[in-house]
Amino acid sequence: MTTPTKRTTVYLDPDLHKALRLKAIAVSKSISDLVNQAVRESLRKDKNKYTSILEIMSKPTLTTLKPGDR
Repeated sequence: MTTPTKRTTVYLDPDLHKALRLKAIAVSKSISDLVNQAVRESLRKDKNKYTSILEIMSKPTLTTLKPGDR
């Protein structure tokens, strides 16, 4: 059984596309596999940064505090 995927359009610089296509051939993977891998690695590196932002956003602000909540 294959993993469900979503289709999207990404516009690449022509030189970047050529390099990506050549790498895909060299490592016997699809361009899609390489892009998925790169995006996963990028998100993994940024995980702590975004987790911290989400934690800060989930805390009540002064405008959301009700009298007596302090």
